Amino acid sequence: MRVEDAVEQLWPGGEAVVTVLGGGITNHNFKVEVGGEAFVLRIGGKDTELLGIDRTHEHAASVVAASLGVGPEVVAFVEPDGYLVTRFIEGAPVPPERMPVAAVGQTLRLVHGAGTIPSRFDSFRVVETYRDTAEQYGVLIPAAYSEAKRRADAIEARRGPYEPCPCHNDLLNANFIDDGERLRIVDWEYAGMGDPFFDLGNFAVNHALGEPGERDLLTAYFGEADDAALERLRDLRFMSDFREAMWGVVQQGISELDVDFAAYADEHFSRALG
Repeated sequence: MRVEDAVEQLWPGGEAVVTVLGGGITNHNFKVEVGGEAFVLRIGGKDTELLGIDRTHEHAASVVAASLGVGPEVVAFVEPDGYLVTRFIEGAPVPPERMPVAAVGQTLRLVHGAGTIPSRFDSFRVVETYRDTAEQYGVLIPAAYSEAKRRADAIEARRGPYEPCPCHNDLLNANFIDDGERLRIVDWEYAGMGDPFFDLGNFAVNHALGEPGERDLLTAYFGEADDAALERLRDLRFMSDFREAMWGVVQQGISELDVDFAAYADEHFSRALG
């Protein structure tokens, strides 16, 4: 459906001003100003279910995030199209070098204690599913996968059992907004009940935290930063890059965008395997 049709469906007869918002690969995001208010209309991209995205689950996670004051207010969700409408947050992006790491740790602790959401996220299974999906679409699996999987199996054995909790699982810098009063997190499409250390490692690797930053993050989250927690964070930091690399591998088979996903995958394999 064209964005014009979606806007008419959601705000029939309204004099809407629509502006394209950047930052999305798996979605199309638009700012819609109508009736003196501003909203974000999110339209999912083609075949995103092959990346593990379920729009009803995204909606549920977004509602929880909004109830915590972390995510934007959810205004509407249109099924079966999966359109998500949230309140537009007036704010600014936060440069990685100025990201308030302690505030992120406290915010993630809040999210992780928020009960349950309907989806599940397990990075160890995600990389396997992405491999299977890529093969189904004729993508040659990179040689780096074997070594990465060997390391992942060792990490999984080391990690052992844990209590799943609501996690965002995609803590890219672009998904943080400073509204002038607090730090907000948007884009909950990969959210699921998962490992809190994946969120911590995912944030750490996406913001290039060194050991002092990693320990600051853990201290804000746990009240201390012992060596065992640091090792666990770094294990899941590896899994974050492995997941991202395999996301790029899948995209080579399903995406119609003019993006060098092979280079994207290689970059993340290289960073993970060091």
